[in-house]
Amino acid sequence: MSHCLKMKNGVFEAINAVLRKSEDTSNLKEEVRGYDWNKGINYGRLLETYANTGFQATNFGLAVNEINKMIECRQQPTPAQNGVNGTDHWSPKNNCTIFLGYTSNIISCGLRETIKFLVQHKMIDCIVTTAGGVEEDIIKCLAPTYLGDFHLDGNALRDKAINRIGNLLAPNDNYCKFQDWIMPLLDQLLQEQRTDGALWSPSKIVKRMGEKVNDEESVCYWAAKNDIPVFCPALTDGSIGDMIFFHSLNSPGLIVDIASDVRRLDLMAIKAYNSGMIIVGGGLVKHHICNANLMRNGAEYVVYLNTASEFDGSDAGARPDEAKSWGKIKQSATPVKIFAEATLVFPLLVGETFAKHYFANKAKNGF
Repeated sequence: MSHCLKMKNGVFEAINAVLRKSEDTSNLKEEVRGYDWNKGINYGRLLETYANTGFQATNFGLAVNEINKMIECRQQPTPAQNGVNGTDHWSPKNNCTIFLGYTSNIISCGLRETIKFLVQHKMIDCIVTTAGGVEEDIIKCLAPTYLGDFHLDGNALRDKAINRIGNLLAPNDNYCKFQDWIMPLLDQLLQEQRTDGALWSPSKIVKRMGEKVNDEESVCYWAAKNDIPVFCPALTDGSIGDMIFFHSLNSPGLIVDIASDVRRLDLMAIKAYNSGMIIVGGGLVKHHICNANLMRNGAEYVVYLNTASEFDGSDAGARPDEAKSWGKIKQSATPVKIFAEATLVFPLLVGETFAKHYFANKAKNGF
């Protein structure tokens, strides 16, 4: 008899565990709901439903809102000049200074055209990238990068002098053409340093590269044309560094001044009325932008897009809340990180924000 009672008590416990009543749910407002395909194929509406889809789709929707807040802030009238003592003449051109960061693979792949669109139409105020983010842009003006496969044999490719970037292929001839292109430029930089006392920071070198390439397909070309600085604190970590090394063997003496660039970038952050950070990828470019915004006690608007996780303590994987602890993002900000591979997401993100605003304004103004 006691055994039966024990069994009944056990069943009651199981029922209570499984069917425990929820407490107050009045704070649960947003229902999870995806796109209704019975309404036809409408990609704009599909992307709008991401916000209520869950997982990284919801983060995408939040990132769209965050970038739109940057754009709306940017369009507001600017307050009185944010004065900072010094000889730097840069002042904010709008109410929200947008810092764009990306790694070299973003230019190697087909996202170069998306970056070019942003720079061509002056939608961002500065770029922080790697050496590859600069040289791959220039090299694509000289020779194409090709599609390959992630599983191609490295030894066989080496025998053919073909370099693999993931599932992209860059013939080594591309870098030979780059050498022929950049060596006269390095000669000119060294000559101006010797005769005119020119001081070459990475951003000034990249601007000169953009002017020289003179190709409307180039990000560096539009950055130079629109006076958008391209900061590259690790300029020598790539083919550009190889070329500087080879050049120094015959013509030593070129000095690259990184100190003036960190001053320039940090002052851009300090002088900004409001600050927005859009960082595609991680590593140096992510930290460099975040650290500049530490100088103003944090950015107001932030979107990260990368695949890195935080469990190893890397800055690449650090979520925005960690940056708040350092003062790189304002405590009042609502930053977003999308855990996703950029080629899948970044064009959609730009399409739902910058491009949508651009073409809406174009239609409104009758262009």
